[in-house]
Amino acid sequence: MGMNTTQDNPVAAAKSAGRNALDESAGKQLLAAHGVKVPQSRVAKGVADVDAVMNGLQTPVVVKVMSPDILHKSDAGGVKINLRSAAEVKAAIEGMLNAPKIKGARIEGFLVEEMAPAGHELVIGGLRDPQFGPLVMVGLGGIFVEILKDVSFRLCPITRIDAEEMIAELKGAAILKGARGTKPASMDAIIDVLLKVGGENGLLMQHAADISEADINPLIVSDTAAVAVDARFILG
Repeated sequence: MGMNTTQDNPVAAAKSAGRNALDESAGKQLLAAHGVKVPQSRVAKGVADVDAVMNGLQTPVVVKVMSPDILHKSDAGGVKINLRSAAEVKAAIEGMLNAPKIKGARIEGFLVEEMAPAGHELVIGGLRDPQFGPLVMVGLGGIFVEILKDVSFRLCPITRIDAEEMIAELKGAAILKGARGTKPASMDAIIDVLLKVGGENGLLMQHAADISEADINPLIVSDTAAVAVDARFILG
């Protein structure tokens, strides 16, 4: 499989570097290695890299600061969306470097990434239960997961039928079918990601010894595809 080198395995790379979490870039690398779609992205060390990094990326892009010291990037002013040119990206990075909450932080670079197309926001997550091992979770994103706690859990490994039942259990499941003129979310795409995360050969099973928490939030699901826009993995 070639998964044993640290280059292909962001979990091993993070552990050997003594980290207890995967940063966003490494988290997405892990998802991509398991066949989950992530937006095209590149890392710019600073303003000087921007022209090269933008070459081949489709606009609009989003820029996010990468720093082990900043947990909530948007609160710190470390996220800028809808940027349409290299000049706008450079201005965004310069602004971040001068932002009060970013100035003193260790900065590892700036993630420049294509913006995901519009769709329904979901959350797919996982956690390792001390008794039962890995669990996988799905919920509707945004207000649904934060305020209404509209989520459903299963023990891994899940089957396709488990994944279908998990989605059906959500109180807001009808929204995914396309309410008020919105396009429906692709059920196949959601099930596919659930299986790649929580299925028999899924990410949570393969890395059961190392991943204590996983959070894909949001997973943007259109009528044709699902794209993981942000991902966080806690190791331990």
